Amino acid sequence: MIVLLVCAAVLGGGYYFDTQHQQVELERVVAEEEGLWSTIEKKQLKAANLADYKAQMIEMEESFGTMLRQLPSKNEVADLLVDVTQTGLASGLEFELFKPNNEQPKEFYAVLPITVNVNGHYHNLGQFVSGVAALPRIVTIHDIQLKVTDPETRRLTMTATAKTYRYLDDDEIAAGKPKAKAGKKGKK
Repeated sequence: MIVLLVCAAVLGGGYYFDTQHQQVELERVVAEEEGLWSTIEKKQLKAANLADYKAQMIEMEESFGTMLRQLPSKNEVADLLVDVTQTGLASGLEFELFKPNNEQPKEFYAVLPITVNVNGHYHNLGQFVSGVAALPRIVTIHDIQLKVTDPETRRLTMTATAKTYRYLDDDEIAAGKPKAKAGKKGKK
């Protein structure tokens, strides 16, 4: 009987001092293993789609390059301003104001807002906006306000801000601000 009690005490003590801590550690390691398996499955799924991701990345880089080429360089901004003006004149509009404002530098591009006041008929204004949208360079029209100037002839005045964007060269990005603005200020 005493031998059985001693054996039970040794087994109970061994469990209490050694095995119980090992079981807690085992449960922690099993939970960690489940998390690692989940991570492996996610990474394996990504690895299986790696070729697709690379192809998508190449496509995005090409698309970005195409969009970047649509931004005029410093030298092309003046020509773009002339294109916007010619689009308005070709649409049959009269310019009251065409004023390029200060350039606003961003991370890798700069925004050149242009205040525009034009007079014409509704369809001429629509033709102008459509023509600006069709330009090979990116120009957007913002803050459009229409006012009737002559109810008899149905002439309207459109006040808007046309924004064009140009990419900054490496020197300008390094300097943190664009160099001298391309384009002329004033009325045209």
